[in-house]
Amino acid sequence: MSQKVNELFDRLWKQYIEITPSANKIHKVLGGGSELINDHVALRTFNIPNINLEVLATFFIEMGYQEKGQYEFKFKKLNAKHFEHPDKTLPKVFISELRLELCSDNLNDIVSRLVSQIDDVALIDNSFLYSGTHWQVSYQDYLALLDESEYAAWMAAFGFRANHFTVSVNLLKGYETLHGVNQALKDNGFVLNTSGGEIKGSVGVMLEQSSTLADQHLMAFLDQNKEIPGCFYEFAYRYPQENGSLYQGFVAASADKIFESTNRR
Repeated sequence: MSQKVNELFDRLWKQYIEITPSANKIHKVLGGGSELINDHVALRTFNIPNINLEVLATFFIEMGYQEKGQYEFKFKKLNAKHFEHPDKTLPKVFISELRLELCSDNLNDIVSRLVSQIDDVALIDNSFLYSGTHWQVSYQDYLALLDESEYAAWMAAFGFRANHFTVSVNLLKGYETLHGVNQALKDNGFVLNTSGGEIKGSVGVMLEQSSTLADQHLMAFLDQNKEIPGCFYEFAYRYPQENGSLYQGFVAASADKIFESTNRR
């Protein structure tokens, strides 16, 4: 089973680096080319019945993952859950969804038009998780979505894929703190997401997180080509709980700011 999960993450990673060239450069900076251990992988979707959070989660649950936490992001109109595998060497999975009932009629109309083009056959197996878009979107529709929800605009442009991978700083050789990782990244020219501070979280919540800003990607929209933010790389440092094991959950206040790594700039 673990082999099947690893094959899925390999597919997600290959798709991710196609639009996130900085990830390979970060590997060389932090790992000298050696393997970096993933803390978690994140995916986005809409809360539409055939593609909602629960549907995406099913692919992971069938491979042994279990739901471990629920989160709400009121301002961004998102729900999220995280999942863990009994094999702790496998990364956690964080899946979020946009609550369309809280969004405008115009946003719903655009999203409905796009999502209606998904063939149900595409949902048969977990390849759907890295299937990208099943539609074409105009730049004008992208801007209309962006005006209300960066999350919706990103989904319209990039579809189903890993929104980001996350390096486990605890398992990163040569670094003992997230601050040290951030400094190495900045010294090598990478730009960090400073929303909420370079480091989100603290020892008090047992989790610290930071991230790069998303790579710019030249997107071929229906009506024109435009550079827009794609995917980013995150870094997580987890603190031990009273029983000595590392905290494995997420902190909504920190994750809220991590979402902004894909904001336009």
